[in-house]
Amino acid sequence: MARLALLSVSDKTGLVEFARQLVTEFDFALMSSGGTAKALQAADLPVTKVSDYTEFPEILGGRVKTLHPRIHGGILGRRDVAEDVEQMVAHQILPIDLVVVNLYPFEETIAKPDVTLSEAIENIDIGGPAMLRASAKNFAHLTVLCNPSQYETYLEQLRQHEHQPSLEFRQSCAIEAFSHTGDYDRAIASYLSQTQEATSLPQDFVLSGKQLQSLRYGENPHQSATWYQTGTTPTGWTAATKVQGKELSYNNLVDLEAARRIITEFTDLPAAVVLKHTNPCGVALGGTLFEAYEKALKADSISAFGGIVALNHPIDRSTASALTQTFLECVVAPDCDSDAKEILAKKSKLRVLLLPELQKGPQHTVKVIAGGLLVQASDDAVDNPDDWQIVTEKQPTPDQLEELLFAWKVCKHVKSNAIVVTRDRTTLGIGAGQMNRVGAVKIALEQAGDKAKGGILASDGFFPFDDSVRTAADSGIDAIVQPGGSLRDKDSIQAANELGLVMVLTGMRHFLH
Repeated sequence: MARLALLSVSDKTGLVEFARQLVTEFDFALMSSGGTAKALQAADLPVTKVSDYTEFPEILGGRVKTLHPRIHGGILGRRDVAEDVEQMVAHQILPIDLVVVNLYPFEETIAKPDVTLSEAIENIDIGGPAMLRASAKNFAHLTVLCNPSQYETYLEQLRQHEHQPSLEFRQSCAIEAFSHTGDYDRAIASYLSQTQEATSLPQDFVLSGKQLQSLRYGENPHQSATWYQTGTTPTGWTAATKVQGKELSYNNLVDLEAARRIITEFTDLPAAVVLKHTNPCGVALGGTLFEAYEKALKADSISAFGGIVALNHPIDRSTASALTQTFLECVVAPDCDSDAKEILAKKSKLRVLLLPELQKGPQHTVKVIAGGLLVQASDDAVDNPDDWQIVTEKQPTPDQLEELLFAWKVCKHVKSNAIVVTRDRTTLGIGAGQMNRVGAVKIALEQAGDKAKGGILASDGFFPFDDSVRTAADSGIDAIVQPGGSLRDKDSIQAANELGLVMVLTGMRHFLH
């Protein structure tokens, strides 16, 4: 009796060629349902419809097709258990040697901007996951394939092992099938939870990814590292186009994500971010992208060497020329014109990535600790100056208020304790990751130097004492923005009034650990 292959796929890539090999080279009989059966019939391949085999029609608009004892009995039956074999014979259940299933395109469906809940629901596969799980459980007796990329390997297994794939191969396929159904279920749960008004994080939070690329090493050469893609549809950096340059490293990707988070703060005027070790060393707005980049680079040209650049507008010819004048690791922008590509190509090792949807990022941040995970909502709160409190006698001018907002947006993305000094929508000094705020203030002001005069100072946390306010005034700072909330806020406010400074309290802190 010919061996039986059950094929039921949404992604029909390579299906007909694979099925033809099964029939002509290995004498398989084919059984299929719905569109898969039609595709095989159209290719003149002999196929038995599931409904003809089960003697039960597809019902409920195709919701029930393969959920039948003759299907699942053929998948789950153990060939070395006499009772199983007797029951299969008694109920006319044929053993199935190969199950080829991939699932309804749920993630592709919900990625559509106008998708409705009912449309998403109808793209939740039921019979497919049931067959995958049943087949994976019984890998000792059959093979399950859930990805077209496995077809050729399976055929090679048949050729090499006397038409019977090795147990090791069958187990590896089972693992992939369980991983696939797990990812699928998590995508559905995540989508449905987003359609409700969630007041808290979910009870269960599971991370899952498929290996996209093995990286040369992690943060250091002695650490192994791999890049995983979450979900079946590429998004974020997995969907970026690498125009040129060397392979991305672990540190490149970490820095690129940090740069992406900063550049998303600026959507209108051309903006540029120069970043090093996840901290910005220069951020600026300009009338043109070239002007923004030049200002950001000059903010700290020493630290910019070997850095990452993020731009919020497509790269043009003049900006590309400027980018080639400094050694950089990576550049990311939403697009790049042809002249700019030609110029950047002269720096062949420079990694240039295009990510049109720079604004889209994860809704949660996750940190792994011993024995568990820490999960929090991403810090994507929109800062509105209308909600700020001006606590000093001196009031900010409209231009100062815009500068305060710029400095505050940058400060949000600097490692705590964080201080940012700006003027003319350009960072002048950044004090990052210090163990005390006084030290961060000194570093930022020393870096800014004389340029601090007439500038703005932003702090990601409150001032517990008035010493930093006085230090800022001594350097010529005109206005300070900080969250407030200290028991001694009045001391800082009093010092600002005494020294003629503007002070604004945002009521929201942005610690970044």
